[in-house]
Formats: sequence, structure tokens, C-alpha cells
Amino acid sequence: MDILKALHIIFMVSWFAGLFYMVRLFIYHVEAQEKTEVERSILTNQFSVMEKKLWWIITTPAMVLTIIFGSWMLFLNWDYYKVSPWMHIKLLFVVFLVVYHFMCQKIMFSFHKNIFTWTSMKLRIWNEVATLFLVSIVFIVVLKHSFNWINGVIGFFGTAILLMIGIQVYRKIRNIK
Repeated sequence: MDILKALHIIFMVSWFAGLFYMVRLFIYHVEAQEKTEVERSILTNQFSVMEKKLWWIITTPAMVLTIIFGSWMLFLNWDYYKVSPWMHIKLLFVVFLVVYHFMCQKIMFSFHKNIFTWTSMKLRIWNEVATLFLVSIVFIVVLKHSFNWINGVIGFFGTAILLMIGIQVYRKIRNIK
């Protein structure tokens, strides 16, 4: 079981790393559209290659392996997990994370068709959604036996508010330069 847990954590970290870096590439990809034609062409081609490799070699396989090892652990301890409310909440966040993953894939596909409907600022906010999932999932698992729902909700929204404030501060600093 400890080996399964270790593999689950390793691939979860890889999955989040891929998601965080992918959206960062999206931001650069969008900002490249503001460059001269020559720069835009070179950068767009390079970002497309980087996105495809990151998505299909790291991020998506890491998602699949995270789910496989997590499901394996669920199967081995089904009697415990089926009556554990914290696991139900964690799995709900994992479902949201899988939806987030495929929404990122949709963004990537549209960028590769030269359809850019996202601004770099919206993508910065989008990137923080993954941060909220990470914080939520880790806290749910670590604090499963002492989880206080009121503190959990306050913590979730507190983190979201701090992230939004940070984005606004970044926007103001960036506009000054």
C-alpha cells in the first residue's frame, strides 16, 4: 500500500507540475501574438511544440497514472473509503481537476488552430484554479481526521481571495512598467 501511495503522490505532483507549466506556456503563447509577424511565427511554432510535448508526454500520462494508483488504493481499502466523507470530498475535487485538465486541453487545441479567445490575464486567473484544487485536495487528505468544515470553507475562500489580490497587485505592477 505504501508503494501505491508513493506512486500516487509522485504522479499527482507531476500532473500538477504539468498543469501549472502548461497554463504558463498558454500565457506566453497569447502574449506572443502581440509580437511582430516574424517573432510571432517563431514563438507560436515553438510554444505549440512545447505544449504538445508537455501535454502528451508528461501531463496526461501523469493524470492517468495518478488516477490508476488512486483507484487501486480505493479498491484495496473500499470498506474504509466508502464511509469516509473526506474521501468523497477529495474525489469531488479530483473530478473537478479532471474537468480542468480537459478544459486546458481544449484551450491548447484552439491555440494550435490560431484561435486565441483567452487573454493573458484570464489565463493567469485560470492558472490559480489549479492552485485552489491543489490546496484543497492536500488539506482534505492531510487533515481528514481533524477537518472542521467551517475552517475548511474559510480556508478555501481565503486562499482564493489571496490569489485574486495577488493577481490584481501583479496586474498593477505590470502596468507600471
